[in-house]
Amino acid sequence: MFQFKQFSVNQDRCAMKVGTDGVLLGSWTPVDHHPFSVLDIGAGTGIIALMLAQRTHAEQIDALEIDEDAYEQAVDNFENSPWGDRLFCFHAGLDEFIEEPEDEYDLIVSNPPFYAEDYKTENEQRDLARFQDAMPFEELVEAADLLLSENGIFAVILPFTEEEKFIALAKESELYPLKITRVKGTPKSEIKRSLLAFSRNENPQIEIDELTVEIDRHVYTPEYIELTKDFYLKM
Repeated sequence: MFQFKQFSVNQDRCAMKVGTDGVLLGSWTPVDHHPFSVLDIGAGTGIIALMLAQRTHAEQIDALEIDEDAYEQAVDNFENSPWGDRLFCFHAGLDEFIEEPEDEYDLIVSNPPFYAEDYKTENEQRDLARFQDAMPFEELVEAADLLLSENGIFAVILPFTEEEKFIALAKESELYPLKITRVKGTPKSEIKRSLLAFSRNENPQIEIDELTVEIDRHVYTPEYIELTKDFYLKM
């Protein structure tokens, strides 16, 4: 079990465990527009939806998870949280979910599978969680375009190497970057991740910055502590 300040996450049945990527997206995603409805695509343990339940007053927080074990675990984590009445998980793939869209969402988030390399491991469940072919970026952007409300925000975390391609894809659907944060593990390491937030409005002034996670092993930067202090017990 992973214990946060206001909730806990069981993860024994999930291929993808609680990690920095999910925590980064959950704490970084812009919520200043006070979303009423939120959708987390590819929920895993449910951590990002739980973080957004803590950060917002959104009354409808839906999550989508294709893997049965992960779906059941997310449901349990939602029910055991202080916000169980606002959280709901669908057991479905994205293609199935968008066939008959019932709702629009003011905030859509995704920490998508993004290992597009050719090799696969012996663990099919982990591969499904980690490989892009389970949820191609094209499908993700298409879903965001279909489901995002007029003034909504769509936020993702990706490998930095995919940033340019993803922004170009989003632009085809008239989704434009609003905020970009590039993430490095340490001051000397290369940029590893991109946090991207999109809206339907073209923004002349895109907010672009950089975030370093650690100064040294388990010695976190003031910026990372500031971003995550409402969640981590020891921050």
